[in-house]
Amino acid sequence: MSKTDYRLDKNNALVTLVDHQAGLLSLVRDFEPDTFKNNVLALADLAKYFKLPTILTTSFEEGPNGPLVPELKQTFPDAPYIARPGQINAWDNEDFVKAVKQTGRKQLIIAGVVTEVCVAFPVLSALEEGFEVFVVTDASGTFNKVTREAAWSRMAAAGAQLMSWFAVACELHRDWRNDVEGLGMLFSNHIPDYRNLFTAYNAIKASQ
Repeated sequence: MSKTDYRLDKNNALVTLVDHQAGLLSLVRDFEPDTFKNNVLALADLAKYFKLPTILTTSFEEGPNGPLVPELKQTFPDAPYIARPGQINAWDNEDFVKAVKQTGRKQLIIAGVVTEVCVAFPVLSALEEGFEVFVVTDASGTFNKVTREAAWSRMAAAGAQLMSWFAVACELHRDWRNDVEGLGMLFSNHIPDYRNLFTAYNAIKASQ
């Protein structure tokens, strides 16, 4: 079994959110703006729920890329925050790599903007250094579906696993009995249809 066959383990995983910046978000066209932002915040919320070490990084904030989406900083006020002065590949920044390695964890959950650059470049670098890498596809955005598919193919061919934020949450949780209400509330906050399902579940439970 290769190292990329293992499931996510909440005790061995960390999250890196790469270049979710106000300017770069305007480039995302493979998702509707509201949908994409919801997916990013869902990933952030699940990272907080599972108490995963989380690292925030931005690229060239003073330029057109703009500042980090404020909700991410609010969610992780004490997380390592690496404002890269110019490196396009986050893995080329020593502070970023140091922050990743200091967690002592080997499963890297990553999302960012844009997919074929800000995500793919550090993914390939991390794989080369022996990390298991899980790309959160619906919290990573780019110009169009053509560039997205090319990026996904490149990363998958190198050994990265491609997942949705919902799949990440379920794989980390493993068993509903660990915390029905907590995971259900996480899903309800980001999936309207799931909110209806969970409302029905709570109503049935209350009537018993």
